[in-house]
This record gives sequence, C-alpha cells and structure tokens, in this order.
Amino acid sequence: MEVSAGTAFIAALSSDIDRLLAAEPEVRSDADDSVHQMRVATRRLRSVLRSYRMLLPRDQADEIRQELKWLASLLGVARDAEVRADRFAKLLAEHAEAFTGTAEIDTVTGKTVDAPAESASDDSTRVAAPIATADDLAEITARLVTAEHARYDGAHAQILAALDSDRYRTLRNTLSSWKSELPLRPSRAAVPAADFFRVVLRRDHERIEAFLRAEPSTAPDDRIEMLHDIRKSAKRLRYSCEAAAEVLGEEATGLGHHAKHLQSVLGDHRDAIESHAAIVARAAEAEAAGENSALYHLLAAAEDRAAHDELERYPAAAEALITRTSQPAS
Repeated sequence: MEVSAGTAFIAALSSDIDRLLAAEPEVRSDADDSVHQMRVATRRLRSVLRSYRMLLPRDQADEIRQELKWLASLLGVARDAEVRADRFAKLLAEHAEAFTGTAEIDTVTGKTVDAPAESASDDSTRVAAPIATADDLAEITARLVTAEHARYDGAHAQILAALDSDRYRTLRNTLSSWKSELPLRPSRAAVPAADFFRVVLRRDHERIEAFLRAEPSTAPDDRIEMLHDIRKSAKRLRYSCEAAAEVLGEEATGLGHHAKHLQSVLGDHRDAIESHAAIVARAAEAEAAGENSALYHLLAAAEDRAAHDELERYPAAAEALITRTSQPAS
C-alpha cells in the first residue's frame, strides 16, 4: 500500500523535532557546537513547516513557525558571536608572520598605504614602520576575539533564560505532542506521499530558479542582498529535499546535494562579507582610541579576497542547480 503524504510527513517532522529536543541539554551545558546544532535544528524545522504548510492548518503552523523564529533569533546572536570569534582567531593566526614585518606608513594619516605613491596625502611622506607590536596584537585580539567571546557569554545566558521560560516549555510540549498527534488537513494528508512531496520540491526549486535567473540583472548595490535571498532559498530547498528523501530517494537527495552546495558557497561568501564589515568597524573604534589600525586593514583585505574567491565559485554552483531543476521528475 502506498504511503500517504500525512504519514510520510509525520515521520520526517518527528525526526526534525527529535534533533531540536536532543540539542537542548547540550546547549544548557554549553557543550561544544551545541548552539549551532540547536539553531540548525530550529531553522530546519521552521523551513520544513513552511515548505509543507499545505498539509497543516494555517493558524497552528504559523504560530509554531513564529515561536521557532523567536528561538532561532536568540540562538543566532550567540552563534554569530561564536563564528566571528573563531574566524577572527584564525585570521590572526594565519597572518601572524605578516604582523611582524614592516609596511609603508603615511606620516600624515598614520595609516598603511597599499596604493601607488601618488595616492598618499599631499603633505606626507612614506616611511617603513613595524606593522604591529606585542601591545598592538593584544589590543586587536581584545577587540576582535575577546569581545566576541563576551558577546557569546551574554547571548548564551539569554538562551538559558529562554529555555527556562513558559514560552519555550509551551513550544517544546507542542512539538513533542506533534510527533504522535500532528494536526493535518485530512484531504491533503491522504494524497500519495510521492505525488505530494514532488509538488513541494518542484515549487521550492522553481522559486530559487527564478532568483537565479534574475540575479545577473540585479543592480550592483542590490546584489549582496539578492545573493542572500538565493542562499536562503537554497537552504529551504535543501531542507524540503531532505524531508522527502525517504519517499523520493535520489530524486530528492541529488537535488538536495546541489542546493546544499550552493548554500555553502553563498554562506561562506556572506561570512566573509560580514567579517570584513565587522573588522572595518573595529578598526574605526581602534583609531578613535588612538590604537594601531594597520592590522585591521590587513585582515579586512584578507576577508575581501576571501569574499571574492567564494563569489567566483557561485556561477558553477548556480548553473548546476538550474540544470538539475530543469530536468523533469522521473
């Protein structure tokens, strides 16, 4: 007997709920990578509820999705700080040797000069000076790494307070009950799972395909946000494919693989963009405090190159997904 959409969806959703609930005690003990795992589980569950929303009563699904958005936002503050701290620490380690070298310094502005000599200040001269001292390294480490660890600690405390709240307990209890008593729309839940899941995947990949085809004509000032929208759509397609994997097999897993790859490429690109912006902001703070900003500019340049490198991987990843989604389902 063919499995119904409702039965298959309950199985897929139960697995996602288990992931979220299993992460809670790990987050409470602040285990390594636990915030990341719970955030992924929360966002994944919210995405699946959105993609397969036709199976559920709208009001109930929307309410749970809003609560999952609330939880994900709390986890996101801590996770973003964690990512920045790790990324900044790695950047500092990777460029440690460069910090001990010398750079051309504009004697008027006090900044490093990477451009041709004619771009320096009219009244300045250039001198070779050490890029950083031990005190400079301590200051940049404090602003980039230690400060992010402190942000993580504060955000983690907020998460713990949320996990002890009535609001979270209600969410957890509802999700637990849905594993055995999921509210479904009977007529749609009775549809054969393969037919229903295939419609969901087609809708999600048509959505991202429209973004991908529109992206080349996007205005330069809007491109970063367009790429972010494409990344979010790729993640949505990936999660809907993973939910359908037991029913559709390679048809879903193959498509999901391409969606995940595109998500990863654009995720790495955005991480570099946001890291660059954060470093530039910290450089301004350091300059205002009279600190050496040469190191910040060196790291910002490295992140600018990293963003460029990731963007070069984007066309091939996008084309692979368009080609895959253009093929009719078997």
